[in-house]
Amino acid sequence: MTLSINTTRLQQDIETLSAIGRREDHGLYRMAFTEGDMEGRAWFKQQLEEAGLEVYEDGAANIHGRLNWDDETPAVVTGSHLDTVPAAGHLDGALGVLVGLECLRCIKEQNLPLRHPLEVISFTDEEGRFGGMAGSQAIAGQLTPESIHQAVDLDGVTLSEAMQQNGYDAMHALHARYRPEAIHAFVELHIEQGPILDQMGLSVGVVDAIAGLFKWEVSLIGTANHAGTTPMHMRNDAFQGLAEFSSEIQRILEENGSARSVATIGRVDIKPGAPNVVPGRVEFSLEARDTDAHTLEDLQHAFRKALSAIARRRNLMFEFKILSEIDPVKCDLGLVNDLEEVAKQLKHEPLIMASGAAHDTQMMARIARAAMVFVPSKGGRSHSSAEWTELVDIERGANVMLNALYKIAGEQQV
Repeated sequence: MTLSINTTRLQQDIETLSAIGRREDHGLYRMAFTEGDMEGRAWFKQQLEEAGLEVYEDGAANIHGRLNWDDETPAVVTGSHLDTVPAAGHLDGALGVLVGLECLRCIKEQNLPLRHPLEVISFTDEEGRFGGMAGSQAIAGQLTPESIHQAVDLDGVTLSEAMQQNGYDAMHALHARYRPEAIHAFVELHIEQGPILDQMGLSVGVVDAIAGLFKWEVSLIGTANHAGTTPMHMRNDAFQGLAEFSSEIQRILEENGSARSVATIGRVDIKPGAPNVVPGRVEFSLEARDTDAHTLEDLQHAFRKALSAIARRRNLMFEFKILSEIDPVKCDLGLVNDLEEVAKQLKHEPLIMASGAAHDTQMMARIARAAMVFVPSKGGRSHSSAEWTELVDIERGANVMLNALYKIAGEQQV
């Protein structure tokens, strides 16, 4: 038996939600607990109710839609997030929530037998207004009173204040935790947010690993001096140290990384920043990602070694501060195989691939078997109003999800 989603209904949901929080620049502004986010939440809860699903909102403000829920049998769970970055596109996160809703509606409408309850979750603040993935962290038991108190946005608004303004108590997020035995499996659909599927002309990717990362704030400190009177061989130019290090990144990745390793210098601050002054200090970000923890550790050692050598050679000081470290996640092999098998049954040749971006699956994998389905991002665009995925690719990915969820949760094999 092959199941199919109602493509017209899913398209209508996508279009309706994409109007919530949209501004004159055509971007979406549904940052967590803002007016747009709250409107999107209310709309989603209404859709769950109209679909005849049980609606539950936990202490972390995660919204749950449940089918055949009995509070005893482990559930098969799907979902993603409705919140956005500023000036966002309409599919990042939202597509996974809406596809989950559509899958549960289809299974309910056909009255298909289930061994496991089904649940779709819209997770809170995945995009990081207050740090990122607060909702899935709460369910995975990764929040603490301290982390909740310290969560603050770029304008100085705390998570506690924002939740209180909307009728929530942030400390109740500590009670949103799921027991690992309560979840049979977790599967998330998401746009790829990268160019690989689009360039290969493929509609479906199956994620077998999610990259971890380390992010540093690095300082190279030399001597500011007059740009006209200081000979080149007498300079302690901090920027030249950065330039040399930047040219070393590709070599370090090739020698110490893997085919999935990436590294980025995304921000640079040159001081004093005057055209006629030799830079005395340069501060920059360094972020590296890979799907293997040992590889990330090797990259950290290699980057430190290279920076230290450059600093000694150029008579500079080298300092760095760790801003964040996230462990990589391996997806459950059994679920990866299920998703691959279903895709092939539906005549799609899936690409087994890694996710370079963080997702709620990264948190859910701490307490449950987890995997992901990707659909293409046109031109690799995401976090932008130019974000786009063809409807045919959305339909194919959604049908993979529908048939996979029923294969995992149903009484009969698809």
